[in-house]
Amino acid sequence: MLSGPPTFDAAFGEQLETLFAWRRDVRRFRRDALPPGAVDRLLHLADLAPSVGNAQPWRFVLLDPAQRAALADHVDAASETAARAYDPDRATAYRALKLHGLREAPSAIAVFCDEAPAAGHGLGRATMPEMLRYSCVMAIHTIWLAARAQGIGLGWVSILDPDTVRTMVGADPSWSLIAILCLGCPEQDTEEPELQRLGWQARERRPR
Repeated sequence: MLSGPPTFDAAFGEQLETLFAWRRDVRRFRRDALPPGAVDRLLHLADLAPSVGNAQPWRFVLLDPAQRAALADHVDAASETAARAYDPDRATAYRALKLHGLREAPSAIAVFCDEAPAAGHGLGRATMPEMLRYSCVMAIHTIWLAARAQGIGLGWVSILDPDTVRTMVGADPSWSLIAILCLGCPEQDTEEPELQRLGWQARERRPR
């Protein structure tokens, strides 16, 4: 245990900025299994994320192969529905994108928010109950950065119907779906977002 607060020097700050720059939403995974205990370690680090009232409302459900296969089919169907909402040219570009890695990634997790956790005693959420969901997003971001630092890629799947997914994985009816996360070793590491590389959307930068 440290005897005092740690010192984060300039070199660490530069490494942290590099970590931010190289964090990617990964869709293309190798099928190699993750090292033993890797997912458990990431979920442990998620518990260090900030949360309203220290409620830690995130609930993680590890998905088995059958659930992942069913989810992949569901996401594909939802993606086709989404494609039909675009004009023809944009729909063609949309269909050419790879939007999830549920069939390839060696691990997948459903992240839910407990909308009424006993922990936290209601602090900070009486007027903004959505703070519970924002807290879950902070936990996801913590996993995302920690995974990238370990050479593990993460992809956030969101083209789906939350109620359908909750039923598919047997989650508590009072929980709200926040994300489906794919985890695995990426096919390649790149600083450039795939959607930017493929011409879908460039990253917008604020003027300094």
